[in-house]
Amino acid sequence: MKIIHTSDWHLGQEFYSYDRNEEHNAFLLQLRDIVAEEQPDVLIVSGDIYHNATPSNTVMRLFTDRLDQVRQASPGMQIVVIAGNHDSATRLEISSSVWSHLNVHIIGRIERNENDEIDFRRHIIPIGEKGYVVALPHVFPQNYPLIEADTPREERQAVFHRYMDNVVKEVNKDGKPVVVAAHLAVSGSNTEGHDLLRGNMDFVDAAELGLGYDYLALGHIHCPQNINGYPARYCGTPIPVSFDENYSHSVSIVRIETAGAVPEIRTVKIDNPWSLRTLPEEAAPFEKAIASLMDMPDDEKCYVRLNVRIEHHAPADAMEQAYNAVKGKAARFCCFKWEQEKRESNATRQMLDVEQIKQLSPVDVAELYYQETTGEELDVELKDMLGNIVEQIEQNRL
Repeated sequence: MKIIHTSDWHLGQEFYSYDRNEEHNAFLLQLRDIVAEEQPDVLIVSGDIYHNATPSNTVMRLFTDRLDQVRQASPGMQIVVIAGNHDSATRLEISSSVWSHLNVHIIGRIERNENDEIDFRRHIIPIGEKGYVVALPHVFPQNYPLIEADTPREERQAVFHRYMDNVVKEVNKDGKPVVVAAHLAVSGSNTEGHDLLRGNMDFVDAAELGLGYDYLALGHIHCPQNINGYPARYCGTPIPVSFDENYSHSVSIVRIETAGAVPEIRTVKIDNPWSLRTLPEEAAPFEKAIASLMDMPDDEKCYVRLNVRIEHHAPADAMEQAYNAVKGKAARFCCFKWEQEKRESNATRQMLDVEQIKQLSPVDVAELYYQETTGEELDVELKDMLGNIVEQIEQNRL
């Protein structure tokens, strides 16, 4: 069975208010050409088709038109699309009945039958006589359905996958290759490029996903990588979603000769017409960073993040200076990456145990941290502001 594995398209993303439809369109046209060249048995899209749950009509039209062109590039190919955590399952499935007539299977949620029982078999999609794809859309761990009575909530995901494993074995009587498409985070994965501070990522041990598959086509983690010890891979984003996705972007081509065989994996690079650049590579003083922006060629199409080292505070008109520096250029200024200049600190580092920390107020902790990182005393006005915020939070708890 030959598979093209892609995921995390994030169609409709606005990058610092800039529209990215040109880039997404360029990717989808490249995907069409890759499909035409490779003639796979199945194309798997492992979630996060859209960047948000309410994509615009223009973005949905882009998805529909280009996916149909991709389909026509290899008429005998089947396509399996699952929902990711960024997708609205309902919106993604709204035209799934029409797509199904064209060998396109869109799975947005865990399927149930007329008795509201989990319909495991509807997730198992035959790929001609070659094998099966098990389509598992994103489900938050706490939302997995209860299958066995009294199963603790934190164990329901593993129980679900065990049941799915057993149903696949019942269906796959001839021992054909099985591919599982899933959108989740496997423990130990390289999360480079993700801002984990903005939202928790729920990780699952790969062993909990069962062992009844020959390839696990993963989405959710943006950095392309194989999972050690398992026939599993994150294909990664086709175009970078953030400045920190500083790695090559591609789609994965997977071939499974027979059930139980080690998958053969190679990648095809995706070219993005708009690069993402951080200037300069090493943090520099504000004036030097602005100069590097002004020195860019007028016709270079790229998004720019300025890498700036500051001693005290950023200039009040920093954004205005940056936008002025790219006037008349193709480059799009996005943001700053601020780095505080390290200075000698006169403060003695205090080693505090847990009990000592418990005796400190949040403002005390902030003050100690500021002293140790900057070598200066925290501004009195800022201390008062922090104190007022803490006080308001405490009052809201009452």
